Amino acid sequence: MNFNREKYIDLIMYILLKCYSKPNLGKTVLCGILYFIDLNYYEVYGKFLTCETYIKSKKGIEPKHFKEVTEELIATDKLFLRREAYYNRIIHRYYLTIIPQFKFSKKELEIIDASIKRLKDNNASSITRYAIKDPPLHIANFGRI
Repeated sequence: MNFNREKYIDLIMYILLKCYSKPNLGKTVLCGILYFIDLNYYEVYGKFLTCETYIKSKKGIEPKHFKEVTEELIATDKLFLRREAYYNRIIHRYYLTIIPQFKFSKKELEIIDASIKRLKDNNASSITRYAIKDPPLHIANFGRI
């Protein structure tokens, strides 16, 4: 299982484009949506869309390559990171600085769009609670895949 960096970058940027008006879309929600897209794609097609490794932590789901990829996108001026107030918390919110071209197939977009539609209104707490109940994460130990 090889990590598909290009597809992962496209997926992050696609989610940000589709959810640009959602004030709840901070890092935790974005990571949760990434996780469920990969998992939903696997459930339908028997393979992962990005082959990202997801780690269970006390903060929720931590994609292994997320920090590295988002730092690269910020350094190349494709993303902008801003810390913003969201109710009584500070969220890390990413903004697109370009309008990217995506290379998703029709079957990929069906899963991606359905997952985004279902999850985009969650806040960090609710998506984390939902994810932790998901069987793969429920049985995993903290710090494990």
